[in-house]
Amino acid sequence: MGRAQRVVLAYSGGVDTSVCIPYLKEEWGVKEVITLAADLGQGEELGPIQQKALQCGAVESLVEDATETFIKDYAFLAIQANALYENRYPLSTALARPLIAKLLVEAAEKCGADAVAHGCTGKGNDQVRFDVGIMALNPNLKVLAPAREWGMSREETIAYGERFGIQSPVKKSSPYSIDRNILGRSIEAGILEDPMTEPPEEVYAMTKAIADTPNEPEYVEIGFERGIPVSINGEAFNPVALIAKLNDIAGKHGVGRIDMIENRVVGIKSREIYETPALLVLIDAHRDLESLTLTADVTQYKRGIEQTYSELIYRGLWYSPLKEALDAFIGKTQERVSGSVRIKLFKGNANIVGRQSPNSIYTPDLSTYGAEDQFDHKAAEGFIYIWGLPTKVWAQNHRLGAK
Repeated sequence: MGRAQRVVLAYSGGVDTSVCIPYLKEEWGVKEVITLAADLGQGEELGPIQQKALQCGAVESLVEDATETFIKDYAFLAIQANALYENRYPLSTALARPLIAKLLVEAAEKCGADAVAHGCTGKGNDQVRFDVGIMALNPNLKVLAPAREWGMSREETIAYGERFGIQSPVKKSSPYSIDRNILGRSIEAGILEDPMTEPPEEVYAMTKAIADTPNEPEYVEIGFERGIPVSINGEAFNPVALIAKLNDIAGKHGVGRIDMIENRVVGIKSREIYETPALLVLIDAHRDLESLTLTADVTQYKRGIEQTYSELIYRGLWYSPLKEALDAFIGKTQERVSGSVRIKLFKGNANIVGRQSPNSIYTPDLSTYGAEDQFDHKAAEGFIYIWGLPTKVWAQNHRLGAK
């Protein structure tokens, strides 16, 4: 079935995306498959992956290093928004998808491809994120999803690949499905599908078990400029180095593990394990700095925006008009969110123990209970009378009505 002549395939080197190469050619009549692997700081050598794509039948194998872009243009925006899906998951994997979609569209335009493809199945969130992201960036580009349509089991997929020389791993493959980038790891499947089963230590790689963490706390001070993290303990870092260093520091103390039942876009629940040491610490610190620098109404209103923002990212709507409008609102709120936050890391906990900002609107002589108190206590009585008047009138009327 000739759906396209030249296709750019998002490529990870795994079984599904490798089998996609011969499948697209043999079953769907694609003439040329070009693969694209995105380096998002996952710490994996992409040279062998690039070579594997060629061995599987790709005419060209592209590798894009987009780690800095990933942090600056995606992760930092999410930190400014304090984006936590269902108030827990900091979207480490979800944030990568709109960037990969953008790289696919750009590669397709450069290579003269008339379609792009991915290896997502029909049960996951990523198919939504890729398809909608590509649709938003180039609505005329075809999107092919072989794994969503081929109907093969895992064993059948491996067998299909072996017909074309694609070997499955010699060692027993991991029962887990793992995705990693510089922001964190997501782990699912295997025994984790039983929500009552405690995740074994073998699933973790970025965070230490509590028993193996230092017996002394460590303090770290994170500096922000306009809502963007820029320094650790007074030392400036570029975006990639900052995330990497904070991952190491927080992970060493067992900080950053999440075990949750989450609601997928497609309507089913899934049990997910995440490791996101730096991202969780940064969002917590950033939110705290906002409490020092933003007025109460802005802070409180922004909380609702943050929930919407996280849902947009999770559901694949990074390039939507609403997301763009919310970016403008959030950007405005960040103009005065500069300063530093001090965090105590110990035995799996990251507790904020101090904060300061040149833009602080915390006023000691109004807040203090000491002799320096400048608050006009006499004004409180009149304020309470006016503030409580509607409640008083309602209560009086209610009592009269009850009679």
